[in-house]
Amino acid sequence: MALLNDLEWRYATKKYDPNKKVSQENVDKIVEAARLAPTSSGMQQFRIFVISNQELKNKMVGLSNGQQIVADASHVLVFAAWDKYTEERIDSIFNLTSKERGLPSDRFVDYTNRLKAIYLKQSPEQNFTHTAKQAYIAFGLSIAQAAELKIDATPMEGFNSEQLDELLDLRSKGLKSVLMLPIGYRDEEGDWLLPMKKVRNPIEEFVTEI
Repeated sequence: MALLNDLEWRYATKKYDPNKKVSQENVDKIVEAARLAPTSSGMQQFRIFVISNQELKNKMVGLSNGQQIVADASHVLVFAAWDKYTEERIDSIFNLTSKERGLPSDRFVDYTNRLKAIYLKQSPEQNFTHTAKQAYIAFGLSIAQAAELKIDATPMEGFNSEQLDELLDLRSKGLKSVLMLPIGYRDEEGDWLLPMKKVRNPIEEFVTEI
């Protein structure tokens, strides 16, 4: 029940205490939860940018609909997905897997050829739709890890992704921003959402057993 208790504790924090900082050890744990997340074909089609620079966080407020939590949070994690699939990207992770497992270098050729036949004929927009979904999986695990550590987090889609991509120079890296995750410690006196009851759909509406 420990994870369920942690998820009951967490909420989308609306105001952070800017004076309280998350330790590097705990930031690393939150990032590691994302790194260990499952992804389609194990390709890890996204990267994470960990931002603690205050000047940069201040700039990000303007492209986040003025949400001050971006500046006040200890760190902001930006999840950015591949803009498209390429042969090199597909081969890279399987070459690494073969090397780390001591397998022949051509062990996954048939499989990677099938992946290339699927993804390389798709448009970049179709590719990005798929790679972005992988970032969401890891995003959820980072939130859960933060909750276990009693670190607050705020899932964010409300930002101008094109402006953020430009600010972080993501295009040159073949990436596009998908999600932001401010983390830190709640301002217990100033957060209006803190005392509110957590509300979810009743289990009988949420689940259909067949």
